[in-house]
Amino acid sequence: LEMLTEKAQPKNKTDKPEDLRESAKKLIDTLKSFGVEAQVIEVTRGPNVTRFEIKPSAGVKVSKIVNLADDIALNLAAIGVRIEAPIPGKAAVGIEIPNKTSSMVSLREVIASNEFKNFKSKTAFGLGKDISGRPVVADISKMPHLLIAGTTGSGKSVCINSIILSILFRALPSQVQLILIDPKKVEFTPYAKIPHLACPVVNDTTKAAATLKKLVEVMEERYTKFSENSVRNIEEYNHKNPNNKMSSIVCIIDEMADLMFTHRNEVETNIQRLAAMARASGIYLILATQRPSTDVITGVIKANIPSRIAFAVASPYDSRTIIDKVGAENLLGNGDMLFAPIYDPILTRIQGVYVSDLEINKVVNYLTESVSDTDNNFIEKFLVDLNDENDDDTAASTYSDPAYESVKKYVMTQQTISVSGLQRRFSFGFPRAAKLIDCLQQDGIISESKGSKPREVLIRSNESEK
Repeated sequence: LEMLTEKAQPKNKTDKPEDLRESAKKLIDTLKSFGVEAQVIEVTRGPNVTRFEIKPSAGVKVSKIVNLADDIALNLAAIGVRIEAPIPGKAAVGIEIPNKTSSMVSLREVIASNEFKNFKSKTAFGLGKDISGRPVVADISKMPHLLIAGTTGSGKSVCINSIILSILFRALPSQVQLILIDPKKVEFTPYAKIPHLACPVVNDTTKAAATLKKLVEVMEERYTKFSENSVRNIEEYNHKNPNNKMSSIVCIIDEMADLMFTHRNEVETNIQRLAAMARASGIYLILATQRPSTDVITGVIKANIPSRIAFAVASPYDSRTIIDKVGAENLLGNGDMLFAPIYDPILTRIQGVYVSDLEINKVVNYLTESVSDTDNNFIEKFLVDLNDENDDDTAASTYSDPAYESVKKYVMTQQTISVSGLQRRFSFGFPRAAKLIDCLQQDGIISESKGSKPREVLIRSNESEK
């Protein structure tokens, strides 16, 4: 724990009790001025937000209180007010008002708490503190997959770093392995040499799509072993094979939107298969995106990943896209989140922990000092396939198609060619046409891919005859 920094105390300590009483009085007076009779029954102060629980008088509609959010914010001079109406399990309405002085939640606080220490699972992680100041610890194996979304700078990357560090503090490389997919190429760079990696950090989108495909194959191989050993899940298998235990695998994708735009069909299909089947095999997904739109967080993904974290977003529509409820548009940013796990029907507001780059480097250096550069726990399937995934020369040379010669003659009469052009001319399906294009490229007849533009034909029919 010494590698993590302790909590930094705010310059002006917590709000005084008389300040809270004054805010409560202002709140009641504001509601009364709009014809809502109510009384404050409890005040709960969290790291950044104070919740006033009010009990409205008989005959007062809850919707009337909800519609007064902007008026309450104006009268209390608050940045933004979130109203929880009603509080689940209570006959009260919660009005959450930002504190005048906020306090940071450090990862060390959560990891040192009894809630974290007493958690048995190796895939547990510390999220932060709830509105009452209690540490919140979650378990990815119970979710069993997690979707994290919010606008730029709202705290997603810090949340992912806290999840990774929590797992590093709890689990050995033989117990939990990580697959880190980072299309931005900068977020997961510090973790490149940790022994918990199942494969090198993946930065290329094409390799990312291939990694997800191979992860599906690993899942299928594990289920085959389960069937051979007459067990149903990874826990039963490890109990039956104590000398040959399987490790859990946590796959973290930092920016899913980029993968969806470049390799939508393949990525969405593999995520769907993993999300639907991978739980019993000990494989879990954590997907993060800064674009909470329906073309990224599709219905298929939402149906298979019911556990979600919403950070600050721009509009109620984005909030509904993530957690199916409004409220995230009123969050304060800087780690303020709404946590909706599948095992808890109550939406929890949490102030996320803060993890600095210095803390990450200290933990990573500690791990890598005891592990040589050549000593890793990579899964061989990922290494072989990721190194050879683009070895299309071998694949193309062994591929034979009875229509190849006729396609070749046709292409050599054209100036440019594309996969869709072959599909229209010969009524081929996309996979067959794409494979023929690869073979033509290998034979030097057409140029390499130029994005969405057609490929140039390098050898024309008159040149070939010469």
